[in-house]
Order: sequence, then structure tokens, then C-alpha cells
Amino acid sequence: MHTDAQEIRHNWTPEEALALYSQPFPDLIFKAQSAHRKFHNHLEVQRSTLLSVKTGGCSEDCAYCPQSAHYKTGVERHGVLPAETVRAKALEAKESGSTRFCMGAAWREVRDGKDFDAILELVRTVKGVGLEVCCTLGMLTESQAARLQESGCYAYNHNLDTSPEYYGEVISTRTYQDRLRTLDNVRKAGMTVCCGGIVGMGEGIADRLGLLVQLANQPEHPESVPLNMLVKVEGTPLAKEEQVDPLEFVRLVATARIMMPEAMVRLSAGRMQMSDEMQAMCFVAGANSIFAGEKLLTTANPGDNHDNHLMSRLGMRYRENRECATSVAA
Repeated sequence: MHTDAQEIRHNWTPEEALALYSQPFPDLIFKAQSAHRKFHNHLEVQRSTLLSVKTGGCSEDCAYCPQSAHYKTGVERHGVLPAETVRAKALEAKESGSTRFCMGAAWREVRDGKDFDAILELVRTVKGVGLEVCCTLGMLTESQAARLQESGCYAYNHNLDTSPEYYGEVISTRTYQDRLRTLDNVRKAGMTVCCGGIVGMGEGIADRLGLLVQLANQPEHPESVPLNMLVKVEGTPLAKEEQVDPLEFVRLVATARIMMPEAMVRLSAGRMQMSDEMQAMCFVAGANSIFAGEKLLTTANPGDNHDNHLMSRLGMRYRENRECATSVAA
């Protein structure tokens, strides 16, 4: 048996990732499940809730996003929500079994001033409820990352989306390097990193694996790796893309689990398009976190009743809120 230090690697090659991904399905799942059991409780799934605290009007041109100001998608814009509204949503999420509450704001970058001050107040509010606080606000400077962490933000989400090679096909208003810089600022501030990507944007298998190589070769693996299946929204350039093959997605989950064994691999957007059987296969392949609730930012998501029923049918359970209230100094 290798030591843990040897198993957690930061020097994956694209060829190694492809060899992992391409092996016979039973072998891949067995390896992924073995890694999963070594580092995690294989019967537990962490439940996170995501709320859009500022919606629409973003100046970025991400081809998948209904909140981009470049496309007509019918998304209703609103400014930063009041603290009391967010507190009520956080209490509701905690009551439903969520241990992490993620707040998303449709900005290219959060600007210092009243908007950022309002976000810091929301962070303190949700921290006060006793949940892990995660934010996704676009690009962050070093000083903003430090202020977020001081306010009680535990994690910051900033996805790389796809491989460096395919990235330009999806977004032109921000570079890959901009994204990596934000991740670096998050690390420097002492927050944990939530970083993943989206499958189904017209990319090839090499691009999906290229994303995993980028993530796994970071100096520290992201603590949370959200894998999104594209939700096609009318009005966006990717509205007509083909549906992702379910087994290809399960293979990707398994490969992510093996390459980043300690990370929480999160089933994120696209669960409405996944059958219960596909989600079950993802859990067997090493996914151990979901975004729950009726809505993910602006798109539909399976409701609590459906998720609770699925967990019950699988004999699995939600991870309890055992560490988040004390994980970050207030």
C-alpha cells in the first residue's frame, strides 16, 4: 500500500489522466471507490445550499450563463439582497440539513464600496447562523480576499470552467490567468478553495481531463470540486449543445476522485437532467456533495423531497453540521 503522501499528487500528466479515465468501467469505479473510502465516509453526502444574492447584469460574456448582460434570457435582475432575507434563507437551509451556504453574485469582479460592504455583512449574518459560508463574486483582489476571510467566509468558489486550451471558445472577457490569480488570492487569505468546471459546452474528453489536470496540479488541491453538467438556457450561445453522455460524466467524477482523493467532489448544476440511477453511480464513483434546494442561482434543481427520498433509497445520509460553526474564527 502506498503512503498517503505518494497518493496525493500534484504532477499529473494529460496522458496519465486519459489512461485513468479510459480503463474498463468496473476497474475505474473500483479504484475511485477505494480512494473514496480511504479519505471519506462513503455513506455520507454533504449538502450545500446556493443562493443568488445579486442576480443578472454581469458584464462577462460566458457562453453558458443566463446572467450575462450580453444575452437575452429573461433573467430578472436584482441588487444585493437585504441581510434579513438572506438570514431567513440560511436558517431554512440549516433546517433542511445543509452545512454550507454559498452566496453567488453576478459580477465580473466585486467592487470595493457599498456592494462589497453589503456582502461582508451577509457573510457575518450567515456565519452567525452556524453554517460554513462560501461566496462566489467573480474576481477578487488580495485585500478583498483578506476582508472576506476576516468576516467569516470559509470558502470561495471560482471555477476554471474547462481546459486552458478550450477556455477561449467559451469566454473572451476574462483570461485563464485572471482566474488562477483569484484562486491564489483566496489561498493567501486562508480561505478554502472551491473550484471545478462545466461539462457539455462542446469540449472534448481531452478538455475535460485538461481541467482535472489543472486542478490536481495546483500546489494544494481545491477542498471542493464542483462538477457541473451544462444547463442549456434559451438565449445563451450554448443553448443547442448536445446532452452529455451519462457514463462519460460518471467516468469524469471517478477520475476526479482518484486524482484529488481528499477533495469534496460536488454534483452541482445539471442534476435535473440526471436520472436517480446516474446520480447513484456518481456517488459510487466518489461524488460526496450536492447542491440542494429548488434553485441553483437561476436554474431549476431537484427539491428537498426528491433528494431526501433518493438518499433514503440508497441507504445514505447527509453529513452532519459538525465542524462548520467553529471552522473559521468569527
